[in-house]
Amino acid sequence: MNLRKSLALVFIILLIDQVVKIYIKTHFQLGEYVTVFDWFKIYFVENNGMAFGTEFGGTAGKLFLTGFRLVAIGGIFYWLLQSIKKQESPLLIVAISLILAGAIGNILDSVFYGRIFSDSFRQVATIFPANGGYAPWFQGRVVDMLYFPLFNVNIPAFIPFIGGKHFVFFEPVFNIADAAITIGVAILILFNKKIFGSKQKIDYTKEIDQVMQDSHQTIA
Repeated sequence: MNLRKSLALVFIILLIDQVVKIYIKTHFQLGEYVTVFDWFKIYFVENNGMAFGTEFGGTAGKLFLTGFRLVAIGGIFYWLLQSIKKQESPLLIVAISLILAGAIGNILDSVFYGRIFSDSFRQVATIFPANGGYAPWFQGRVVDMLYFPLFNVNIPAFIPFIGGKHFVFFEPVFNIADAAITIGVAILILFNKKIFGSKQKIDYTKEIDQVMQDSHQTIA
């Protein structure tokens, strides 16, 4: 897995993510949805904060998160370069590439969308509006659209604390970039031993061989 293939993967995910977001932004009003299946809807929402529609600290929190993401992208890219240079596991490089693509995808919304789109509230947004965008630089809202309400249940009233409430799984709305980050992290967790264990085993074997050689020279 070389740098060219890794960057190609990042580019493809970014392209899909941005094409979908721009289509949703220019064809849906905020809150509008289309039911594809009972368990899957295209549901246009925007968020000011973190992944899966969560919020964080208003305008100040938004600016902090945007700045943090920019720094994080630099760190993730450096991690990717070092992993390729050291010829780490292809699974590790794929995982880092997915995380990097997702991080860049959402940061593009935060940095640029406020300036290049009009508001989507009660109207379909236009791109590059004559009167300017809906927010300053770095304060754009992230576009989400993937909604999987796999099942809905009314929780029995006798259950403590949560009884009588309506429960939806899976309720958060997310986008392609969020999915890429989640898959990348899942690869790191699920294949942890395969990604990191094999490298440690190789290094350990080299150390044993070196000790054996030193011992043989000493005996000789």
